[in-house]
Amino acid sequence: GKLITQYEMHSVGEDGVGLLKFDFLGIKNLSILAEAVRRVRVIHKIEIDIENIHTDDKKTFAMLARGETMGLFQLNGSGMTAFLKQLRPTSIHDINAMVALYRPGPMESIPQYIERKHNANLVTFLDPRLETILDRSYGVITYQDDVMMIARELAGYSWLEADMLRKAMGKKIPAVMEAEKEKLLKGFVEFGKLTPSLGEKLWKLIEPFAAYGFNKAHAASYGRVAYQTAYMKANYPVEYMSAVLTADAGDTEKISEIIHECERMGIEVLPPDINESFGPFSVVPAHDGEPARIRFGLTTIKNFGEGIAESIIEERKAKGPFTSVADFLTRVTGKNLNKKSLEALIMTGCFDRFEERGVLLHNLETLLAFHKEQSAGRESSQESLFGGLAHAEVHALVLQPALNITKIDRLRSEKELLGVYVSGHPLDAFEDELKKRPTIAQIRADERNGIPVITAGMIESVRELLTKKGDRMAFVMVGDKDDMIELVAFPEVFQSSKDLLVPGTCVAVKGRLSIRNDEPTIALEKMKALGASEMT
Repeated sequence: GKLITQYEMHSVGEDGVGLLKFDFLGIKNLSILAEAVRRVRVIHKIEIDIENIHTDDKKTFAMLARGETMGLFQLNGSGMTAFLKQLRPTSIHDINAMVALYRPGPMESIPQYIERKHNANLVTFLDPRLETILDRSYGVITYQDDVMMIARELAGYSWLEADMLRKAMGKKIPAVMEAEKEKLLKGFVEFGKLTPSLGEKLWKLIEPFAAYGFNKAHAASYGRVAYQTAYMKANYPVEYMSAVLTADAGDTEKISEIIHECERMGIEVLPPDINESFGPFSVVPAHDGEPARIRFGLTTIKNFGEGIAESIIEERKAKGPFTSVADFLTRVTGKNLNKKSLEALIMTGCFDRFEERGVLLHNLETLLAFHKEQSAGRESSQESLFGGLAHAEVHALVLQPALNITKIDRLRSEKELLGVYVSGHPLDAFEDELKKRPTIAQIRADERNGIPVITAGMIESVRELLTKKGDRMAFVMVGDKDDMIELVAFPEVFQSSKDLLVPGTCVAVKGRLSIRNDEPTIALEKMKALGASEMT
């Protein structure tokens, strides 16, 4: 019932209506950290005080030096990861500095920061007074605070004037920055006793912050959360990655990326299971010589309601694990368990511990009839004064034999209902052929526009359209196990390849790399099904 209005950033501040502006950041990683800490407490009985962990953990810094940044706050992404591998951070101050410098403008100082960290002989200061300000960052201006302190110590600025300089940098208004430059250079000469040329050199170091400078408190806050996420991933990888998966549940593209990272880390991600799955992704603790693994949750299944998932989990908590499919159908009653939800449980592997998926799908109507009979019997027992005496006799569950579904059908079902392939990948059958060709990631990393390329993968999607002449062409997404790239099939190639342009087809492709707006695509020339004779 309250009125809300919205002002543009500059209008709301002191130059407009005079309000104080706050930025409230909703950071998903805080929820991931809290969930990871909770899982460690439940599984290992270890209480982690995440706000007071040691900031010198060797496993954490070793992991960052290897570039294993997937799932971390502020430290992931190819550019940041490449710099971290060069930097090989050894302290929280390195992380804070990277968070601050990896922005437009200050980014140009990162190579210098890295070089000076590894070679103390390169650390120099334009003026001895800069050493007390920049000693921790190897003489590299890193934060807005550095600029303010330089203005104070070498240009005679008051704190208010230094803050005005900070605001000018933050607003990125060229005219304002030019006025501040003149004032600062004058202060360097008159107060700081610098020569005009030395003052200009110092300004050249400050100038990049006009694009995007971080204040130290902001960088330290971000750096702390970044370190916390890295600490949890390095020391409690299964618990942390399961929390990351839970946070991104519903985003199939991210889930696929995270599962690939889990595989790289040696963490197995299992399909849902009727006795081990909870609502979201969960951890299956190590037991019987098996390492800890991650299990898909019941609420991650499409066409499966949260209500029935809760009913299954509550029944299991109250009376123990299910011992068979019949036991499950007897104990989990109610209309929520219908044909669609039962089929989803079967097709995603929830009953694999009891029976083959093909057998259960073949007997789906029998299962539903058995469940209906059990539910009716339970309801009549509850209505009777004498309980079990009124329970109608129920029949045993008898399943007719059937062939199991093929591996490709099993994978397609997982992709349809979970969004990703879990128990394998359609490309698994073509490992030898895939090894003969460059990966999609290698092609995407190449920047030579127009070069001939060959790769292989599976067709994910096909978008057909008509040219101005009325001819059919298509944009085709092809992916391997780790990456995807778009193919452009022009009319002539589209006609010769249209029988293969079906989602799910595993193909080898030949074409030319085309890079537009930094995004690589392949202009398709030839295509063949994997397993067919080689392209000429």
